[in-house]
Amino acid sequence: MRAAPAGSPDGDGSIRPAEHLIRAGYALGGGDGCIAEARRHALAFLDQAEADYPLSVPARARELTQLVVSELVTNACKYAPGPVLVELGITLHAVDVVVWDSDPLVPAARAGDPGRVGQHGLEIVKAVSQSLLIEQQPVGKRITARITLPDPPATEKPGRL
Repeated sequence: MRAAPAGSPDGDGSIRPAEHLIRAGYALGGGDGCIAEARRHALAFLDQAEADYPLSVPARARELTQLVVSELVTNACKYAPGPVLVELGITLHAVDVVVWDSDPLVPAARAGDPGRVGQHGLEIVKAVSQSLLIEQQPVGKRITARITLPDPPATEKPGRL
């Protein structure tokens, strides 16, 4: 994965790449190890963002980013044939996780059922994300989840955002 500085605005009202300090994308084959690979990419991305910018990603935001990546990639690998594309972006206030897969069916979170085994992924993503956007694409769908980076504590050293 190679991260690059942000680009220009989309103009469609969605998260604009120009808002991101850094973005990175990668493709996953969907086979064994795909979910662990996605989580490793997410951590590497956050590490690079902290190294390249005056930015601090709290442990909770790191854990939630890995959780969201894991849940969205798991669903894509389980229900959609073909590759899975993942894009990560970060601003001073949030991490954006975008997952594209080839299945055009838009998922819906199910009603809570403590007796149900599995199929809680979208419920989890909705619960931990500031926002969740699911868009049908000409081929497949794209799911964007935004994870908030909390404001730094007042005691944090100057120069770190």
